[in-house]
Amino acid sequence: MDLFRSEPVAQPLAARLRPGNLDEYVGQEHLLARGKPLREALEQGALHSMIFWGPPGVGKTTLARLLAQVSDAHFETISAVLSGVKEIRQAVEVAKQQAAQYGRRTILFVDEVHRFNKSQQDAFLPYVEDGTLIFIGATTENPSFELNNALLSRARVYVLKSLDEAALRKLVQRALGEDKGLGKRRLQLPEDSFKILMAAADGDGRRLLNFLENAADLVEDGGSIEVELLQNLLGDSRRRFDKGGEAFYDQISALHKSVRGSNPDAALYWFTRMLDGGCDPLYIARRVVRMASEDIGNADPRALSLCLTAWDVQERLGSPEGELAVAQAIVYLACAPKSNAVYTAFKAAMRDAAENGSQEVPLHLRNAPTKLMKQLGYGDEYRYAHDEPDAYAAGEDYFPEALEPRHYYQPVPRGLESKIRDKLDHLAALDRASPRQRRKP
Repeated sequence: MDLFRSEPVAQPLAARLRPGNLDEYVGQEHLLARGKPLREALEQGALHSMIFWGPPGVGKTTLARLLAQVSDAHFETISAVLSGVKEIRQAVEVAKQQAAQYGRRTILFVDEVHRFNKSQQDAFLPYVEDGTLIFIGATTENPSFELNNALLSRARVYVLKSLDEAALRKLVQRALGEDKGLGKRRLQLPEDSFKILMAAADGDGRRLLNFLENAADLVEDGGSIEVELLQNLLGDSRRRFDKGGEAFYDQISALHKSVRGSNPDAALYWFTRMLDGGCDPLYIARRVVRMASEDIGNADPRALSLCLTAWDVQERLGSPEGELAVAQAIVYLACAPKSNAVYTAFKAAMRDAAENGSQEVPLHLRNAPTKLMKQLGYGDEYRYAHDEPDAYAAGEDYFPEALEPRHYYQPVPRGLESKIRDKLDHLAALDRASPRQRRKP
């Protein structure tokens, strides 16, 4: 008996309710329901290395433990937050001992695997390759960006989803009904209170049980967990939003695409979701200015000015007044005529500038502030547009000599750009009719 080992005085509710078999596991039916590939592989003993990708509190660690139990494998776990190559080597030695002494396979579960750098991730490869251990990594970040290709090629990625209402309801029922949970206390949870808990948990089962346990500590046995108690306890519970993480970029992408798709209601939803999650409104204001140029452009040039004004209001007034101005700009963008003609033209011009080297400016387009420059021909034959009919030098060429004239900008037949297109078509006709045209575009 180890006299120096102490057991926790009281395990958290979430730990006490950890399922003992796959049938008790809550959620992830798309992976574990009867007939689904992962369930079938487990029941047939065809265990393989895998990556669990999903938000916090959806059962990644619990599922890994259950896989070890179902397959009668030894379970080793390390955290990438606290471990390094030394701990990886120690886990490998344990796996070798288990295989040699007991003939058992070993599952090495690596929590927060995305926190390992590329060289640390490489340390797993030979042992995964030769079957020394079965690797299961858990991550809240996109494996495509955070894990190296060599590791990804040796492990199958399974996407775990946030727990829905039905799954969260099952967790609450187990917590209130089982003796290892809160069953002995005979507590009541009204429907309105459950709704508040569910919203605060935001799909995170561990968070839900922690909130429930905290509330239960403030209620006498046989009592009811009421709405007022939860509101005072939970305060301002933010939704899942991790600046710089997957949820952050997914939500700003959804906002941008809603604006581009001319759906002001969806755009407002994603805007408020980001605010609710704690996003800096100034970040959104800056992105909205980008949307005005990228997706509205010259179809409605007022959009850019309105977005810059909204940004200015946010900086001057802060919340909540500034957020209303940003919301106004978002709705305007969503309802405005759309054009990415300037954005497309800009990218095409940048591509040409990068691919065609340092082309010389034609002499007729150069200024000649000195006598020497004039003698060298700088500015010769330049046609001052204001002296030409309609203030347009028909047939003039403004591109480098070695570069054929391009038409990057193709206005769309929407909003103001329809008039811009008519104007450019008229000027192109003048060019074609001009005897001074240098070359055909």
